[in-house]
Amino acid sequence: MKKMMRSLAAVAALSAATMAHAADGYFDSSSVEVGGGEHVQVVRLAVQKDWNKSWLPTSGYHLNGYWDANVAYWRANQWLDQPGNTKDLAVVGITPVFRWEADNKLGFYADAGIGAAVFSSVYRNTHRQLSTAFEFADHVGVGYVFANKWELGARLQHYSNGGIKHPNGGVNLLLLKAAYHY
Repeated sequence: MKKMMRSLAAVAALSAATMAHAADGYFDSSSVEVGGGEHVQVVRLAVQKDWNKSWLPTSGYHLNGYWDANVAYWRANQWLDQPGNTKDLAVVGITPVFRWEADNKLGFYADAGIGAAVFSSVYRNTHRQLSTAFEFADHVGVGYVFANKWELGARLQHYSNGGIKHPNGGVNLLLLKAAYHY
């Protein structure tokens, strides 16, 4: 219970700080994502900075992008391949993301990105081992941006060290996203 209260306090503090910096123009939006994968649950907080580009305009859509800076809490439930053995991890990352979106930035979108992440501990959950704390984080996602500035989406996220060191089992996650655009 104490861990949960500390986590909620950290989320509240990060949200307040994000709102303050958004007013200064450092960020355009912030998001929370929840989900998981094989014996792991994830909560991820992020802020985004839009590139405000309009590449390849076609039929009311164009290619744009944004920076995504994030922190995440991972709860591994089968640490060292032992059922019931748990481990908490922190993950910090940054990802450049390309987004195919409507010219008015509302409605449906698809996005994809490849970034970098650092884990607080080398991941060894279930039979998945990553061997390094540094990982590449890539994803593909879809979603919808509403006129009231809220966004809902889903993404498939993959973490892997790209063969830097073996074993490199990779970790796959399904994440649901809620974001607010300032």
